[in-house]
This record gives sequence, structure tokens and C-alpha cells, in this order.
Amino acid sequence: MTQLSQLAETLTGSEIVKLGNEIKVRVGQGEKIYNYTIGDFDSHIFPIPAELKAAIIRAYEHNYTSYPPAEGILELRHAVSSFVEDKFGLHYNSNEILIAAGGRPLIYALFRTIVGPGDKVIYAVPSWNNNHYVHINGGVHCVIEALPENNFMPTAEEIAHHLCDATLLCLCTPQNPTGTTHSKESLEQICDLVLAENKRRKPEDRKLYVMFDQMYATLTYGNIKHYNPVALRPEMKDYTISIDGISKAFAATGVRVGWGMGPAHVISKMKALLVHMGGWSPLAEQKATAEFLLNKKAVNDFQAHFKAELEERLILIYKGIMALKEKGFPIDAIEPQASIYLTIKIDLAGKQSPEKMLENQSDVADYILRVAHLAVVPFYAFGADRQSPWYRLSVGTCKKEDIPLMLGILEEALNDLK
Repeated sequence: MTQLSQLAETLTGSEIVKLGNEIKVRVGQGEKIYNYTIGDFDSHIFPIPAELKAAIIRAYEHNYTSYPPAEGILELRHAVSSFVEDKFGLHYNSNEILIAAGGRPLIYALFRTIVGPGDKVIYAVPSWNNNHYVHINGGVHCVIEALPENNFMPTAEEIAHHLCDATLLCLCTPQNPTGTTHSKESLEQICDLVLAENKRRKPEDRKLYVMFDQMYATLTYGNIKHYNPVALRPEMKDYTISIDGISKAFAATGVRVGWGMGPAHVISKMKALLVHMGGWSPLAEQKATAEFLLNKKAVNDFQAHFKAELEERLILIYKGIMALKEKGFPIDAIEPQASIYLTIKIDLAGKQSPEKMLENQSDVADYILRVAHLAVVPFYAFGADRQSPWYRLSVGTCKKEDIPLMLGILEEALNDLK
């Protein structure tokens, strides 16, 4: 076989997609699966806002089907500026905002803009796709193994040891896959470290930048609040590129409208990369999103209902898992804070099933899927150790009436182990 590029030959596929394909095969064979793997929404359970849908239809009826500007239409960048100022107290000019087809092209463009071969990138695991983006760019992986006692969020103390000579620090809050968040104090400490490190560097030295993924920023529950580095430390605006969009905030993953916010010179270079990729968001969807974001009543009404539905599912499953823990089963969970994810622990390695010994987490995941019909994503799919007993459970496709049924079948499966 002809040898391809080094990148093509060394790039690994998504563990999540691989698991999803296996589940599709089982479902296609008629098997009932409680599929809580994907970071997406069942659009029949969680449709996009009616006002956004109507605006998209109107935009196509008005024939907005040509190429958009590479940086995104001005009216959408103005609407984003208004939205983030209202929600997060942040002010960005239009030349500091870049529109793209969701968060992925923006993250790719950001990495390509900042990270070159041999550049050190700091990120914690478990986390979404940082390992792949570092590999694509030939960067040096600087990995922090986040701990359950810290809700799987990296601490300032852990980060501090690695800042020297680093090019990029990757932060995500609320976090995918854990559904946990950085506290105000923790994020302030990290910001102060970044500012001190950049102050230490000489004027001719490259700066340390922060990629701040806040795709789930509006989906926080209870007393949990979301904080952005620039709101906490205004000086961080020179070094922070925030990634956001409508995908998770409005159940609009397939609509493909995301935005990046950061220093104008970085945003300009990211735009130049997106031009060559054709990674822009469709014009009609941009027009519609601009109209929708300025409709504060529609935005607030949708999110109030949407968040309540998500939180109810997360709490129901969390309480069910904790009830099983109280019965003595080796499972656990972290109380949900944000996003659409619940972090659960299924510590069954070494247990004997009726068919075989569960020797490792791969065996455990297979047993839970095969016997309990429960599909969740092991944290090793997010860069964690392959023997980590922790999993991501997503409620984006969850029907409330399925939750007691799922928990009952899970308990039966746990009872069958010795």
C-alpha cells in the first residue's frame, strides 16, 4: 500500500465515533440501547428555538445562499457582541470576533495560528480532542491528569509547573466530558499565572495564549456560575481566545454557527486560515442567528425551559446512581454542575460475570453495553488512562420515561456480578 503523509499515517480516529458506530450496528439489529454517548441532541426531544427555525426558513426564502464574508456577516458579529456583553459582561469589537461553522473549525484555526512543530501545549485529561489537535500540529503534549477530588478540573497549582516555554494553555469550562466547572477563585488563580508568565517573558519572546472553550457556558445549574478569564482579569484579553456558539446553548449542533473572540491580530490570522478551509457558516444561518440573538425574550424563554429539562434528567440519573451506590454497588457519580454531561464511575474491573472475568475497563464497558444495554463513553476516549473507571453520560438524547427503566436494568446487571 502506498505510504501516505506522516500525519495521515499517525492520526488516530475518534474513540467516540468508533463506539457510536458499534451502537448503530446493535440498534440496527433490533437491540434496545440506552445510548447516552453522543454530545448531541435528539432534535425530536430538544428542537431548536422556534424563532430561530422560522428565521432560517425566511433567510432561505430570501435567497441568502451565496458565500458569506470570511469573517462572518457584520450584523451577526454585532449580535454576538451584544449577546456576550449581556450574558458574560464582555465587550468585543467586530474585528475581534470571527464566525465559523461551529466550534471545531475555530479550534483548528486557533491551533494552526498559535501552535507549530515542537511548541508546548498544556491541557488536562479527560478533555475533548486536545490530544488530537496537538498531534495534528506537531506540538509537544504537556498533559495534566486531572483528579476526581478536583472534579476533574486542572488546578492552578498543577498548571503552574508547566507554564515555562508553553505556547498554548487549553481550558474548557463547563467541561466536556465531565460537566464540571472552574470556580471563580480557581480561574482567577490560573489567569494570574498566565499574566505573570507573559510579564516574565521578553518583548521579543512569543506569548502564552489561552484557548478558552465555553461552548456550554449558558448551561449551568443551581448555584453554579460561569466565569470568563477576560471578565475576571481584563488584561487577559490580550492572551485569551474564547470559543463559543449556538450549538449547545440552543440545541443547534447541526445549524453550524460558532464564534471565536480574541485579540484582533490573532482573529485575523484565524480568518485567513478559514478562508483556505472554506470553514465559514452558511449565510442563511448567519442571518437567522443574528436576528435570534437580539431577541432577548426568545433567548431567555428558550433557555429557561431547555435548562430545566436538561437539569431534571441529570439530577434523576445522578440520584439513581447514588441510590445504587448506597446499596453497595461499586459505582459513583459527581453531582451535576453544568452542560449535558454527568460523570459516573463504574468500577467493575476484577468482577466475575456469568460469562467471563471483567479484566479491564474495555471488558466493563462491553458488559454494561451488552447486559445493561447502557452506552456511555469511557474517559480513556478523552485521553485519560485506559484503566480509568470513570465515564461520560450525556442526556442530550435521553427520554425522561427511560431513566427508571435504564436504572433498573443496570441494577440487574450489577447484581449478576460476583
